[in-house]
Amino acid sequence: MTTAGTYTPKPGAAPLSRMIAAQAVLETKMLLRNGEQLLLTVVIPTLLLVLFSSVDVVDTGEGEAVDFLAPGILALAVMSTAFTGQAIATGFERRYGVLKRLAISPLPRWGLMAAKTLSVLVTEILQVFLLTVIAFALGWSPGGNPLAVLLLLLLGTAAFSGLGLLMAGTLKAEATLAAANLVFLLLLVGGGVVVPLDKFPDAAQDVLGLLPISALSDGLRDVLQHGAGMPWGNLGILAVWGVVGLAAAARFFRWE
Repeated sequence: MTTAGTYTPKPGAAPLSRMIAAQAVLETKMLLRNGEQLLLTVVIPTLLLVLFSSVDVVDTGEGEAVDFLAPGILALAVMSTAFTGQAIATGFERRYGVLKRLAISPLPRWGLMAAKTLSVLVTEILQVFLLTVIAFALGWSPGGNPLAVLLLLLLGTAAFSGLGLLMAGTLKAEATLAAANLVFLLLLVGGGVVVPLDKFPDAAQDVLGLLPISALSDGLRDVLQHGAGMPWGNLGILAVWGVVGLAAAARFFRWE
């Protein structure tokens, strides 16, 4: 004899942590299966690291070229995932009504943003590991404080995520696609990734130095190449971009 109600279904939402984890896994799988996203997040940074480390195209100053390039390419990898890739993917999810449907699911909107952030972080871990292995194979010899590197990467992720979500939540999908790729190219050239900022005019250096990609690449370079301590100035710039970008995204993001 069975107790009454033993087989009675109990419909309801799963625990919040499980929902966020499941959505993060789904977001990561979708990103890794997307050829365009892989081109942005893996192929382009890898090719730039190998090409500019092997061919004397840009004068990067004293020392091995890879010592200058590797920190900048790590910064580029963060931007490609947290900003460019996330903006494009989220923009088209919004266009196709995916976000509208997810918004009425048991997963709260902040939970969806948390899942997307976790997906970005997982992807960045894979990027950093791959690029680090390649850089070591090219003769890279980094130094500095690992905690400073971690803080720079986390604040850089926050800054670029806020800007990417702001773009995806306010522009049409096609406009997001064009703008995100254009910004990627402009910051690749003018953000201190492969071309040192001191190659630009003094007036331009002052402006470019305030960009999040410049703060991230210069901060990583100061720590990993020059063995500097905590780069508070660069961390401050990234923190301001992160707060402003995430606040603006939360305020103006449209789900449909």
